[in-house]
Amino acid sequence: MKKLIECVPNFSEGRDMHIIKQITDKIEAVEGVKLLDVDPGAATNRTVVTMVGTPDEVLEAAFQAVKKAAEIIDMRKHKGEHPRMGATDVCPLIPIANITMEETAELARKLAKRIGDELSISVYCYENAALKPNRKNLASCRAGEYEGLSAKFTDAEWKPDFGPDVLNEKAGATAVGARDFLVAFNVNLNTTSTRRANSIAYDVRERGRVLREGDPINGKIVKDEKGNQVYVPGTLKSVKAIGWFIEEYGIAQISMNLTNIGITPVHIAFDEVCRKADARGIRVTGSELVGLIPLKAMLDAGKYFLAKQQRSLGVDDDELIKIAIKSMGLDELKPFHPQEKIIEYVLAANEKTKKLVDLSAKGFANETASESAAPGGGSIAAYVGSLGAALATMVANLSSHKRGWDDRWEEFSKVAEKGQALKNELLFLVDEDTNAFNRIMDAFGLPKKTDNEKQLRKEAIQAASKYAIEIPLRVMRTSLSVMEIVEKMAVDGNPNSVSDAGVGALCVRTAVMGAYLNVKINAAGIEDKEYVEAKLAEGAVMQEETIRRENQVLMTVNEIINQL
Repeated sequence: MKKLIECVPNFSEGRDMHIIKQITDKIEAVEGVKLLDVDPGAATNRTVVTMVGTPDEVLEAAFQAVKKAAEIIDMRKHKGEHPRMGATDVCPLIPIANITMEETAELARKLAKRIGDELSISVYCYENAALKPNRKNLASCRAGEYEGLSAKFTDAEWKPDFGPDVLNEKAGATAVGARDFLVAFNVNLNTTSTRRANSIAYDVRERGRVLREGDPINGKIVKDEKGNQVYVPGTLKSVKAIGWFIEEYGIAQISMNLTNIGITPVHIAFDEVCRKADARGIRVTGSELVGLIPLKAMLDAGKYFLAKQQRSLGVDDDELIKIAIKSMGLDELKPFHPQEKIIEYVLAANEKTKKLVDLSAKGFANETASESAAPGGGSIAAYVGSLGAALATMVANLSSHKRGWDDRWEEFSKVAEKGQALKNELLFLVDEDTNAFNRIMDAFGLPKKTDNEKQLRKEAIQAASKYAIEIPLRVMRTSLSVMEIVEKMAVDGNPNSVSDAGVGALCVRTAVMGAYLNVKINAAGIEDKEYVEAKLAEGAVMQEETIRRENQVLMTVNEIINQL
């Protein structure tokens, strides 16, 4: 498995697309790195760039981008709403797959050193890459911004971690860090007042606001025994926030960095800002996502807002995303395209191989009917199983909205959620069955001239054949799980949809029996007879169990139909 990291450098230019493109061209020139998103902001005069790839390649792309930014951005002329201290203001690395935070922090320090040594740019390491405790917080590293760097460098406590302690006037300074996935999220207000927006930001951000004696606005600032200002914490953990006015949109915003969406997700942040704004007589009109967001964050948001409406959460991902967008007004300022803003969708769009499940129903049938050996019966079995899961889920969703059953919406919602998960698993197996077939074909295509090549080819064929058994067995297990929700919906679901539960049971039987045929035919070429016997026995038990339960469901369905 490849190690993958994300890098999200912020460049101090958001208006001149020619300058931005020169920087992103350097990123795209590095093989092994994918440029996922470029998000310029005119008012902030700042562009957030997102790339992902293997560690060494991402470090090279990041370095080249920082180098180009230093050449073509002049901080002496820069103005913008967002705090900044350099041409490349921040450059965080984020672990994505098969890499620890500790490893990512070491990579960040390696990049910081190279920037300092080769480009003569002063660098602070922050978050998990911080070399000193007082530099963990990015806001502390950036305090005083570009204009305060010369004075800052004279303080022994704030000498740069890497690079010169004399200001590079053109490039400024850069902060390089390692952090968890951060979501940059702005909430739109129906006011133009920066002061009022800041008041809301102080209400919600983890740091909170300065404690004052008596009058919370004009009272004397309270300090502790060490002379440090005392803060009253805000209501949201792992959230940084400020208020600002965006001339481009003509509104004030609460600009938030959600530094741990496992602690404070976007939907909780949005609702909390709504509450605090309402308490101050201000209305939230929508929101804006800067950069990319994980799919799970959007799905969780959709489920959260559906639950508030007491509606079933067991709907398709596309519907959950639509609910999230509309509930938070993510499309108020400009269109919100999930394929461009959700990290998993952007990565999938870059894949060269297209999936069977992305075909239309007609296209899938035509592809199956072609002279190619794949997709075949195994993929069809998985697809039929997914249809059984879809029917059971449909009955659950209809039942959750049935008039007079309002108090049972959660019961049916849980069934529908399980059905969606099983449907998605079976849809994955549609393509995976074809992948298993291709593995066998690839193994047979290996060279066989020498004795060593023959042995390696034989081992590859055996391994691929076993995998070609495991996939249909997985189809059988998953489909048998579908039968559980089919049974429940036949007995407890909306009686008017009971025939749909019956058809779902027929689909499950077809999926299980069809998958078992694939288990048996792929077992023929496997030399490990003990393994084969165990798998065939497991399949036989599941097939027998499925047929028994299907007969029971059909009896129940017909009894209910006869009573209607």
